[in-house]
Order: sequence, then C-alpha cells, then structure tokens
Amino acid sequence: MKQSFTYYLALLVIKLKGLKKNFSQDPVPYKTIRKEDVYQPKGKSFKENIIKSFKISGSSITEIGQKSSSDKLLLFIHGGAFICGPGQHHWDTIKTIAKETDYIIWMCNYPKAPEHTISKISENIDSIYKTALQNYQPSQISLIGDSVGGTLITALTQRLIANKKETPNILILVSPVMDASISNPDIDKVDQKDPMLSKVGLLSAKKMCAENGNLKDVMISPLYGSFEQFPDTILFLAENDITYPDQKLMVTKLKEANIPMKLIEGKNMPHIWPFLPVMKEAKVALITIINLLNNSKK
Repeated sequence: MKQSFTYYLALLVIKLKGLKKNFSQDPVPYKTIRKEDVYQPKGKSFKENIIKSFKISGSSITEIGQKSSSDKLLLFIHGGAFICGPGQHHWDTIKTIAKETDYIIWMCNYPKAPEHTISKISENIDSIYKTALQNYQPSQISLIGDSVGGTLITALTQRLIANKKETPNILILVSPVMDASISNPDIDKVDQKDPMLSKVGLLSAKKMCAENGNLKDVMISPLYGSFEQFPDTILFLAENDITYPDQKLMVTKLKEANIPMKLIEGKNMPHIWPFLPVMKEAKVALITIINLLNNSKK
C-alpha cells in the first residue's frame, strides 16, 4: 500500500522534533521531553467544549463534550512513556471525538515517573474508574489509551476481573505497551525502522516507573497477566513500532481467550499513528475510532 504525502511529512516532523534521539538516551531526558506537554488545551473553540475540570486522587481531569447530559463516558488515558504527557496531539484527538460523538470525555492527566512509580499511577487509574462509576454504569463507560495509556487500561481491566468487578463497555488500545522489559528479541529488528522510539530510552523510562525494579509486574507489563473475560477490545497496531512484537503476543492471548476483538494494523505506520497530526492515514484511523464509538452497544 502506497503511503500518502502527508505520511512522509509527519515522519519529517517527528525527525525534526528529535523524538528518536531523545529515546536513544539512557537515562532518557524526561525533563526535555516534558517541554512538549500541554496540560490544558488552547484556543477559544476548544474551551466551548470543556464542561469542567476537577481532581481525582493525584490526577487532573478535564471533562469535555457537547453536552453534560450524555449517558456515555469515555475515559481517555494518554500515553507518554509514563514520564510525560498529555501532548497537543492528545487534545486534538479529543476535540475531534467530542465533536463527532455524544460522549462525555475525561482527559486523565495522572502522576508521572520518576516522581511516582507504577503502583501510585495504578492507584490513580483505579480511583478514576471508581469515581466514574458513581454516575455511570460499567456498560456506559468505554476506555481509550495510547502507548502506556493502553498499558494502564489493560492492567486496570485485569484488576477489575481479578476482583470480580464489572468491566467497561469496550477497550480501544492504540499502540499499547504490553511488556516494560522490552526483552522480546524481535524488537531489535523493528528498532531500526521505528522513527519515534528506541529500545534504550524506552527501557530507561520503564525502569524509572517500575516498582522495586520489577519490569514484569503485571501493573506495568500486562502481557504477563490474564486476558480471560476481557470486554470487546479494539487494537490499532503499527508495523514500524518497537512495541509491535509484544502487541502481537497480546493478540494471540486475546484470541486464545475467545475475546471479541477488532484488529487494525497500520502498514509502515509509526507508534500511535491514529493520533498523529497532518497524516491522512491518521485521519482515516481516527474516523474508524469515532465510528466504533458511535456504533458500540451498551
């Protein structure tokens, strides 16, 4: 499949931003990477969709939507290698989803490493979901997460099932990081093609977040947990992404557990491609996400 002109433009922007360079360092320069963080969206048009902002535990929640009376909630757990985020691309994605669906959306800005480890971050994700249940039924709640946001909502779902709690309606995982140990030998081949991430820096970020250095704890590496009884799961994977080999292992586990699943693989795509600006392929993928949300059953 031939890529669009905007695909190559997006790759150029990624290169100019120095993402691969930053993620090729150990320790990963998290303070430098955080300079791209956007904690509140900018622009008058966006503010018209912001209903309110509030705190849950140590997380800042921005509630966004067309109306406050919707009976559907989307929890948006952003990525950023546990060390940064949200970025402008997350807000742009949310703005589009809010415009094209009738969901209320919670942008969840949770605590980050190295100031906080995975146990504190996971406690925050648990608290966010528990708070959402005060006003919504589990069947009215959907979860979306990119990169480590996908890690966090996968691990949350595993904890809910283990504790015999009801799971959300659907999971949408965009380039989820499944194994923080980055030990899959197939990653080395993809590392040469990945325009955004590198094994060295990504592993450094995971070590900053891991509890007592345990990179295979299911909180941070849900690949080692169970996928039995998962809700409907939608995965957007990217071929030129070092997290892709572990995602394929997750797909195998979901299939073995007979979980209803929709798999969208981006040929030659980079990490979190559906959320990238400018790129035509990203816009098509985001339309797919919007259609899936609009057509999801409760």
